[in-house]
Amino acid sequence: MSIIPQLIANSLIAGGIYALIALGFNLVYGATKFFNLTHGSMAVIGGYSVYFLYKLTGVNFYLSLVLGVVITAICGYLLNCVVFAPLRRRHASNLVLLVASLGAFTIIQALIAIFFTSQFQTLNHNNTQQQIYQIGPAFITGTQIIIIISALIIFIGLLLILRYTLFGKALKAIGDDEKVTQIIGINTNRIISQTFMLSAAIAGWAGVLIGLDTGLEPAMGMKLLLKGVIAAIVGGIGNIYGVITGAFLLGFLENFGIWKISGEWKDAIAFILLIVFLLVRPQGIFKKK
Repeated sequence: MSIIPQLIANSLIAGGIYALIALGFNLVYGATKFFNLTHGSMAVIGGYSVYFLYKLTGVNFYLSLVLGVVITAICGYLLNCVVFAPLRRRHASNLVLLVASLGAFTIIQALIAIFFTSQFQTLNHNNTQQQIYQIGPAFITGTQIIIIISALIIFIGLLLILRYTLFGKALKAIGDDEKVTQIIGINTNRIISQTFMLSAAIAGWAGVLIGLDTGLEPAMGMKLLLKGVIAAIVGGIGNIYGVITGAFLLGFLENFGIWKISGEWKDAIAFILLIVFLLVRPQGIFKKK
């Protein structure tokens, strides 16, 4: 039996996860032009919120999913209000914002480890999400199907929001020139706060799905962030088409790259891809519109 169909399925699953992380990261970067390292921790917050509500307190599973995403969105909003908005008002440089986000990420990761320990946790739920489906010679679980579908739905949703809503148009205007956008009467602080909420909600949903698929650990946020950032840079950061393309390209290259070699090379393949693109095509596959 050929292993290629299973490699394709694994690539789509990995690409879906990377897309969910990269799409949210790209939103904040498009508006603020800095690398928000706390984005990875939002996925961790989403996963552990559901773990706390469902596993520790006995809240209904589906209600826990919704509340987990809402809690993550609120955390993203508060993080912007407490850390990033005051720094932007003081005209802090992107380097200062980057360092601040690294500090916030470290604090969040430490708090999660303190409250939930560093042990591996799972979000096992006995329903169709854990069933294994066979598509030809490939096997895939219900949760993994949801991961792929979620990435595509969120991509299409963001595309429609950015193209057809006032919020999307304002967000693109802020990305082009925030000062001019303020002059024409748009409340840029409100739009950016909403962007942080939306970005965090997407990351939180990604964290929930990862918890259902493979499990949770407090330190997983940085690895997820790095893969999301690599996908965004390779595809063309600031371009939503580039982000989704880069995410699935990374997923395919990682999984097919370890076909004949050790799986320990998986992360190395991602960084080799990043270095090649930075040297050969730093703007990514798609240029920013």
